[in-house]
Amino acid sequence: MECKKLLKGSGPLLGMIMVQLMATGLQILSRVILSQGTFIFSLIAYRHLLAAICIAPFAFFLERGNGTKITIMVGFWVFLSSLSGITMAMGMFYYGLRDTTATYATNFLNLIPIVTFIFSIITRIEKISLRTLKGKVKVAGTLLCLGGALIISLYKGSVVVHGYHHHHQSHATLTIHKTIKQNWGRGTILLVASVISYATWFIAQVKLLKAFPSKYWATMLTCLSAAIQTALVGACFDRRVSSWKLGWNLELVTIAYSGVLASGASFYLISWAVSTKGPTYPAMFNPLSLIFVAIIEVLLLGQDLRIGSLIGMLVIITGLYSFLWGTSKTEKTKTPLPKSVNGEEASKGIELGGAQVTATVVPTASSTSDDDENYNGTLSQK
Repeated sequence: MECKKLLKGSGPLLGMIMVQLMATGLQILSRVILSQGTFIFSLIAYRHLLAAICIAPFAFFLERGNGTKITIMVGFWVFLSSLSGITMAMGMFYYGLRDTTATYATNFLNLIPIVTFIFSIITRIEKISLRTLKGKVKVAGTLLCLGGALIISLYKGSVVVHGYHHHHQSHATLTIHKTIKQNWGRGTILLVASVISYATWFIAQVKLLKAFPSKYWATMLTCLSAAIQTALVGACFDRRVSSWKLGWNLELVTIAYSGVLASGASFYLISWAVSTKGPTYPAMFNPLSLIFVAIIEVLLLGQDLRIGSLIGMLVIITGLYSFLWGTSKTEKTKTPLPKSVNGEEASKGIELGGAQVTATVVPTASSTSDDDENYNGTLSQK
């Protein structure tokens, strides 16, 4: 009995660790296949088509007959959500990831809750008072995260840990160094633009779930819309059959991994954690993927870990936890929403368009609204 209680109590904890491990795997796989010349928009299109298929059963069976209608306004917000959160945000993130490293790019994902918070204040979705402790802590956390991002971007420093190079290097390591010429300036600009686009996406989710509160249907439609959008945009850039053809290779493994695990499984686990522990709980585990990615890049991909990245990483993690602490104190003062049969209280707390899209490379973002309109997103994993 005690063992069963322990397992039940640690379920959300283990689930969130699994989500971060899946996100780590997606980051590494994406970094490798992008270095091999994979066409980014075909990758995003196939990934989200599969993600929509994986989430469809949840929509059809858990939200059947809930009376929600798809209107023109709902279609508009679905289109805007997929455009800002997947087509633009994920597209720029992948290009930024290709130009830098997985560790460097993952640092920027931790800035998404902070930028979302700033946007929510600008758009007056959230109000903050500097007279309260929670307000001061959230602002301090925001400044620390932004400072950490500047340290990572502007200061490299000496090598702290050398990449694991030897004469039996893996094929992945050799491929990265031979086929990709890194462009840190361009990559940083793309990653910053990606974070801004992701933050815009979370603001759009407030409007989407107000008009269409069925979270599974909203996520499935968003993924489907994103698959169509990225296919059309990709066709404008590259119409060669070879760029869109799938083979029995690592690209197919990455698409299947991201659609089934980083999207479908992560969506379920994050939804469960939000409904049992609250909307800020999943975001508390985001730094784990950063640590996991850094270790794997050093051991398997031969990337050096520099002191600038290490210091910036620690500052961002400190700022993120400070921000989440202030957010959790805010949420404790709110009246909890009543639970429905389908757990619809969580539908106001999350939108996982692609579920870790982020994952993802879809990020998991902390809550941003004092009106119980908090969101946690993943890329579809990344």
